[in-house]
Amino acid sequence: MSGFGFRINDGKGARVTVKEALDCTADLVWVHLSTNAEHAQAWLRDEAKLENYVVDALTATETRPRCEAIGDGAFLNLRGRSKEELDNSDLLASVRIWAVKGRVFSVTRKPLIAVAEVEKMVEHGEVRDPGDLIAAFATAITADLDPDVARLGDELDDCEEQLDAERVFELRRTVSKVRVAAIGYKRFLSPQRAAIEKLAALPGDWLADDDRLHLATAADRAARMAEELESIRERSALIHESLTDMRAEQIDNRSLVISIAAMVFLPLTFLTGLYGMNVKGLPYAEAPWAFDAIAGACVVIAVGVVLYFVARHWFRR
Repeated sequence: MSGFGFRINDGKGARVTVKEALDCTADLVWVHLSTNAEHAQAWLRDEAKLENYVVDALTATETRPRCEAIGDGAFLNLRGRSKEELDNSDLLASVRIWAVKGRVFSVTRKPLIAVAEVEKMVEHGEVRDPGDLIAAFATAITADLDPDVARLGDELDDCEEQLDAERVFELRRTVSKVRVAAIGYKRFLSPQRAAIEKLAALPGDWLADDDRLHLATAADRAARMAEELESIRERSALIHESLTDMRAEQIDNRSLVISIAAMVFLPLTFLTGLYGMNVKGLPYAEAPWAFDAIAGACVVIAVGVVLYFVARHWFRR
């Protein structure tokens, strides 16, 4: 188990160890744990003196964005981008936050990019109370996700501009990757918006009016990203259908060429097979000009079949 703490007085944050954070008094004490070990539960219960239901929520293995008012405090679960590469099924790492007046505990199992941004905000004196800290987390997470969502949209725009039957396989790989990422992000962003909105509406004197405004802004940004991701998913489906149609047309064209070649050679194969039989009585079998006559007949038949196809416009794509 690793972590750090901050002691904040009058907007000035001093970094301390986890143990020192528990022992000190300040306007706001923030304790952050980065762990996936089970003994974090014992530490939060025995050292931090948190209730069992809070400890369970902070250390749960499977989580989704949510907000719950518990007594005088609130539990908040948010999702953001991690410094580590995560599974396609779980693209965003979680941060679990328990906040009461004067004290905030946060726990992550994977290194979250937003944590470093929140640390900077604390060190620069932008955080004074629990509401500021939670708003800082919500703002940092949405600000970090926004460019990534925009990048997915840009990749899709490039795919739409480069639609070409010769690049079907390359474009399908890109579209599939964008679609998977959009689905993975939207899975968490929609409930995350609801969680932030619910937190902003909670009663309590530890959430100031400016905190609620910051939370509302973060919720609005999350809603906009969720809508953008829904649009990306729908556009990806349309582009995928277009690429599938292009591929089907490409296969049809190649099948048509093969069919035409087969049709051209079918009568020729019959003719040459007929005269290739090793039996007596074939007309002109002994004539010296017979081979030239049969070859000429094959050429005439082939040209006639091709001209017939051209007249019927079968060669047109």
